[in-house]
Amino acid sequence: MRRRAILLALPAGALWRSGHALPPAQLRFPRDFGAHPDLRTEWWYATGHAAAGSREFGFQLTFFRTRVDATQQMRSRFAARQLVFAHAALTDVQGQRLWHDQRIAREGFDIARAAAGDTDLRLRDWSLARRADGYHARLAAAEFALELRLAPTQPVLLQGEQGLSRKGPQAVHASYYYSEPQLAVDGAVTLQGRRLECRGRAWLDHEWSEALLHPQAVGWDWIGMNLEDGGALTAFRLRREDGSALWAGGSLRPRGGAVQVFEAAQVEFVPGRRWTSPLSQAAYPVEWIVRTPAGAFTVRAVIDQQELDSRGSTGAIYWEGLSDLLDGAGRRVGRGYLEMTGYAQRLRL
Repeated sequence: MRRRAILLALPAGALWRSGHALPPAQLRFPRDFGAHPDLRTEWWYATGHAAAGSREFGFQLTFFRTRVDATQQMRSRFAARQLVFAHAALTDVQGQRLWHDQRIAREGFDIARAAAGDTDLRLRDWSLARRADGYHARLAAAEFALELRLAPTQPVLLQGEQGLSRKGPQAVHASYYYSEPQLAVDGAVTLQGRRLECRGRAWLDHEWSEALLHPQAVGWDWIGMNLEDGGALTAFRLRREDGSALWAGGSLRPRGGAVQVFEAAQVEFVPGRRWTSPLSQAAYPVEWIVRTPAGAFTVRAVIDQQELDSRGSTGAIYWEGLSDLLDGAGRRVGRGYLEMTGYAQRLRL
């Protein structure tokens, strides 16, 4: 596909609903930091690692917005036209334990918000908002809390073809997608009543789509890795029920360099050691060999038990966890998050 950028004259998703693929778009900021309610599915996904003295933590905060088609023509202010979900998790590395929580509510009534124009997300007492000095995340769960600032140190990274990312062999399966890697983290983690000041690095993804998953796709495997030399590595694959790759992609941006976009045939995920969840009985590969045009790497979970049960909100059970990126000599060259969906059950968006 040749690179091109056009301004959208129709509302986002209108062309797809008439049987066409999402058109290329010229992403504009800060507008596209905000919500796109005309498209069906959207998420803002912040992950990272932070140290508080000798203690290490991984953290995840994700806000989801989904359009409810059945209520779009209703005039009642009580109609749930948009739903907002949120997931949060804290990996206690020394304690070898994952803590997580979830929320769901209809948008409006001063309870839930996914604002257009800039990142401004709220679900009851959880929030993620972009300000002049970075993203501010605040949430309080039953056993843990996060109060973090994620400050950009690099420009926005447009994934795929200038922000349009293919997710299948047909162009109709695609999303608008950008990342903000190498975010500088400062703030506090509270675990079981103990507040710990911390610093670290984070990664933020924002993705929105009308039709993301191909009918044959049961889930995906994805990594977003902040490299220790300042670069950023993304790789993903959509997976069929038999475990084979339906589609793949990713990118490498060296520190200060141009983005190298990976073609589908250039990315390979080879599963290694597996961990079986006592909750779902799903067997997750917690070690991978990931081959890309930028090289072959080992991805290794920092702890095995990082499965999240979100059946109380999105309905999915998935694995999302802090992981290391190793080179061919076994040296750590990056750290970030590995996500695996569709192992406990087919993923449905």
